[in-house]
Amino acid sequence: MDRVFAALADATRRDIVARVLREQASVSALARNYAMSFAAVQKHVAVLERAGLVTKERRGREQLVRGDVGSIRAAARLLGAYEELWRARIGRLEGVLAEPPGGGPS
Repeated sequence: MDRVFAALADATRRDIVARVLREQASVSALARNYAMSFAAVQKHVAVLERAGLVTKERRGREQLVRGDVGSIRAAARLLGAYEELWRARIGRLEGVLAEPPGGGPS
């Protein structure tokens, strides 16, 4: 999970993931969407691949990039678990704040 969140910390990589989750694309097609070199986009894709967020498949001279929905779902489950903990804590806090001063019934 550390690699997933580190990879998603960059806006360009988040955008690449969003694009390839909608539709697979070659690295060269992805590179046309960004004001950076092909090599820079290739490096972003490599980071995403190491994190398990995308897979690459060679077709002839092109490398097609496809998003991995399973990795996104795993990250979402982890964030969901943290949200449940947070909501439970807020619920307990609301209960404490609702108690009358002095801690006992009035």
